[in-house]
Amino acid sequence: MSTDEPPCDRPPSGEQYVIAHGSSRARITQVGATLRGYTVDGRDVIDGFGVDERAIDGRGQVLAPWPNRLTDGSYEYGGRQCQAPLNEPSRHDAIHGLVRWSDWSLVAHLEASVTLSYAMRPQPGYEWLLELELTYELDDAGLTVTLRARNLDSARAPFGVGFHPYLSVGATAIDDLELTVPATRTLDPAGEAIVPVEGTPLDFTQPRRIGGTQLDTAFGELVRGEAGRAVATLRDPSGDRAVHLWVDGGYRYLMVYTADRVADTARRRKAVAVEPMTCPPDALRSGTDLIELDPGRSWQASWGLQPKP
Repeated sequence: MSTDEPPCDRPPSGEQYVIAHGSSRARITQVGATLRGYTVDGRDVIDGFGVDERAIDGRGQVLAPWPNRLTDGSYEYGGRQCQAPLNEPSRHDAIHGLVRWSDWSLVAHLEASVTLSYAMRPQPGYEWLLELELTYELDDAGLTVTLRARNLDSARAPFGVGFHPYLSVGATAIDDLELTVPATRTLDPAGEAIVPVEGTPLDFTQPRRIGGTQLDTAFGELVRGEAGRAVATLRDPSGDRAVHLWVDGGYRYLMVYTADRVADTARRRKAVAVEPMTCPPDALRSGTDLIELDPGRSWQASWGLQPKP
């Protein structure tokens, strides 16, 4: 994605909100409150998309009220039966929630921050009234993303949240990059068991060359350090560029995807998606780490990106 973009009269992703701090720039869109781009000193920190494009492969999108896949698109909660559209028909599931293609409303736009909101109305795939408010903010440490959710319904509301940034350090391929994932376990492909990573090809608890490893993997039991944060890192050892993705205690899982099957074949294995998630795939069906909000109650959590030029 070019950082010096030509103007576009009618961007597919709606209004464009640019925030800046020093040499950092982030671009957020009206459609989906999507993080379309983030640069420092003119270099990409994420592999986003152009102003004349729409998001593909989940790039920079907000995943709510569930992240990842929901088998058959169906679930029951509190006596309410829900059926979401099957937008991944090859796997017969509904993927990444219901807010990715909707217009969000601008709440505030300052030089270094922007806040957008969205009202999740009751619908066949989600039968509760949930208010979402999302703030992107730049400072000396990098980019912080804070989501607040409030239950405006008369009944307890379930939900989960995720985000989908593709981390980039400017490499033409990810094989020689080093990846660190602060997690001691993964979910098996069926999402039915938690498997230790120790002694397996999925152990990235210490920096390790990606090589030919293909990941489309949910990591759990995150190892946390200062301020309760878990930090994943993508690093180019040849040039010492790196980007750190941190999550606070609200995010208990990281989905890591090496972009082996993205729709744009020219972008395969050029970046690594590291996706903060509050819950694992299928949480609305299993109940695992599902957020449950009583009427009038709120929830808030943050994650962020810290680039090292």
